[in-house]
Amino acid sequence: MSFDVAADAYTRFMGRYSEPLAAEFAELVGARPGLRALDVGCGPGALTGQLVDRLGADAVSAVDPSASFVAAIRSRFPGVDVRTGVAERLPFADDTFDLALAQLVVHFMSDPVSGLSEMARVTRPGGTVAACVWDHAGDGGPLSTFSRAMRDVDPGASSEADLAGTRRHHLVELCEAAGLTRIEPTSLTVVVPFATFADWWEPFTLGVGPAGAYVAGLAGDAREALRTRCSQLMPAAPFEVAGSAWCVRARAQDPGTAVE
Repeated sequence: MSFDVAADAYTRFMGRYSEPLAAEFAELVGARPGLRALDVGCGPGALTGQLVDRLGADAVSAVDPSASFVAAIRSRFPGVDVRTGVAERLPFADDTFDLALAQLVVHFMSDPVSGLSEMARVTRPGGTVAACVWDHAGDGGPLSTFSRAMRDVDPGASSEADLAGTRRHHLVELCEAAGLTRIEPTSLTVVVPFATFADWWEPFTLGVGPAGAYVAGLAGDAREALRTRCSQLMPAAPFEVAGSAWCVRARAQDPGTAVE
């Protein structure tokens, strides 16, 4: 698995889903002028952009372990305080933010409970800690057809369904273990159009994330078998792909001072 890829590759693979999801996620958490926000695992900036539009660049910070993504954020949003780092060791002081958000990140944390605890640490008392993860375990995520095709041609292959937060209520359990309070679960769904099957398939060949790494590791015949099985499972073009994400919104420390 790798996210040490060019920002454009990630955008072509997941950005078509993550960008509309970011708009819904920012609305869900009540991002508005006057608040300070941290985008944890910012990637090339789908959620960062939403926060900048709503709060202003000087009120937004971001962190990601990928040097290419950090460089992309610095180029796109010069006023954002973006740093290299991981969720489990956030390079920010206690009680710095009103909002600490992780979009499509918890399932890739090496220690999700530690990561969520760190998000709570850097959030002011009563501030909001929120996260969302695709419903990979329930086959509701945008990669569900790909995962089904992968299992059909390679029954022993592992999928993102095994990762943290991808099943119903698991994000809630992780937040409880991290000591968060007033945990509110919900879900968000986005729908993305595709003009052709090739438009849908080609991003899987860019080596992004677990799915891309799996495709990159296949020999020519095996890759063609997977592509063929995907084409059999997808509807005739043009088509739409829906992706649903599990979400939680919770409070850090003292819920009595929460931002309403």
